[in-house]
Amino acid sequence: MPVLSPENMPSPKKAARARVSAAADELVALSRSIHAEPELAFAEHRSAEKVATVLERSGFDVARGVCDLPTALSATYGGGDLVVALCAEYDALPEIGHACGHNVIAASSVGAALALASVADELGLTVKLLGTPAEEDGGGKQLMLDRGAFDDVTVAMMAHPSPVDLSTPGGVSTKASGQFEIVYTGREAHASVAPHTGVNALDAVTVAQVALGLLRQHMVPGGQLHGIVQEGGVRPNIVPARTRLAYYLRADTLAAMHELEARVRDCFAAGALATGATMEMTRTSPDYAEMRNDPWLADAYAANLAATGREAFPVPVEFRGGSTDMGNVSHALPSIHPVIGIDPAGLSMPHTPAFAAAAATATADAAVVAAATALAWTAIDLALDDARRAATLAARRAAATG
Repeated sequence: MPVLSPENMPSPKKAARARVSAAADELVALSRSIHAEPELAFAEHRSAEKVATVLERSGFDVARGVCDLPTALSATYGGGDLVVALCAEYDALPEIGHACGHNVIAASSVGAALALASVADELGLTVKLLGTPAEEDGGGKQLMLDRGAFDDVTVAMMAHPSPVDLSTPGGVSTKASGQFEIVYTGREAHASVAPHTGVNALDAVTVAQVALGLLRQHMVPGGQLHGIVQEGGVRPNIVPARTRLAYYLRADTLAAMHELEARVRDCFAAGALATGATMEMTRTSPDYAEMRNDPWLADAYAANLAATGREAFPVPVEFRGGSTDMGNVSHALPSIHPVIGIDPAGLSMPHTPAFAAAAATATADAAVVAAATALAWTAIDLALDDARRAATLAARRAAATG
């Protein structure tokens, strides 16, 4: 990709940059407003409406509550054969709010959609902003995939906040993950008068967690597991009859995660066997696949981000961290999920109060504008590359009929 300058920048990119610049105040206001009113998975009613309102004012055809999800939306502009989807996340985390910066994601995707709408007719584009709820907990994108929201989409993209801009060949990837609830059921007893008549469900948790600790030495490379005890008993003098845990399992691929899952289930079963409690382990969300960044799109985005004047720090190709339901989308169609820095000092990490604070700062505002521009320019590169465009459209048609 050539380095862009005012002299060699294609006119559609100039128009897209101008549209983002003109909308910058509105985009920052959208990001700050979503940040100020954090909402949890499947309950992002105000956030979804804020996104819908901005797009509707700009001439998009907006459908609310799509895919039988009240906080999902689809906003379209144009009628070209190259359908570019921008995914907007807007759910927050319990207690610590927008500590993953989804307000930045939503605003930057809206900005990219506005920019592409300004050149949609010229480039033969259909711009499709998809409001995708419940990324943190619930797998909204997988539900929308299953219900047809991506059926007509050629490529999908979004940019996710990080402490700093990161770059790696082919794009930064994420792990596959599974989310589970584990419930042990025992029997109450007086912990002093007749403890021998009880079945201690909290003891089952202890046995399971010891087994899980020992399993860590033998996990598949790249495997991770982490969890919390959500219910652990009522009072110290009552033998606990019910305990409930929430656990995430992660690995570099879905296949490896499922292999880990089998071992983890045995550890939880060991707790039940040792104590006489019963155990139920159930999924609480669709599995998240590992992210497969399309190499051409990822490299185009990296070049375009650099053209905005930002410098990305290189990371090892094997770097993988976190999980996202955008990974599921990437297994169905060409997609990218790059990162955009919001804390140049690198002092905060996602899912912390410090990162939530960083997501509503001047540096986060600048990231909204830069990510919107780089995403739009990446779609324009695809639209202007006749060979790549034709091959991508052909591959999508083949996938739809195959």
